[in-house]
Amino acid sequence: MGVLDGKVVLVTGAANGIGKETALLASKEGAKLVINDLGGSVTGGDEGDKNPIELVAEEIKKNGGEVITNSDSVTSKKGTEFMIQQALDTYGNLHSIVNPAGILRDKMFHKMDDQDWDAVIDVHLNGSFYISSSDAPFYREQNSGVYVHMTCTS
Repeated sequence: MGVLDGKVVLVTGAANGIGKETALLASKEGAKLVINDLGGSVTGGDEGDKNPIELVAEEIKKNGGEVITNSDSVTSKKGTEFMIQQALDTYGNLHSIVNPAGILRDKMFHKMDDQDWDAVIDVHLNGSFYISSSDAPFYREQNSGVYVHMTCTS
């Protein structure tokens, strides 16, 4: 038995890094998962490559876990609403959202152009707002739910 047996967890940015490790651990602890990743590198480019998230799902399934994938962007309100609905349609519930989705534009602020700045803000801040606000009505209705938002420098 794991500490997350019977729980449904949505993990964003789950193709790599903290998101991937969070998804693997949550699965090991018994969670049913919706794992999300847009399919791009944290430094830019390659957007739309769904293969990395599918590889994580295969690893989870190989280890006996239950998982579905999603490749919507956390920067889209409709995308985050679909992630929530996908969890509800598939598993009938959603107990926790872990949101480490993030990108990095490794430049000093005075060398960063407006487009890079906007992209970082969009994923880290707007993404946190959209995923939380998309799920808030459901969490309020069930009188419970957990959000974990995080970011890192690597």
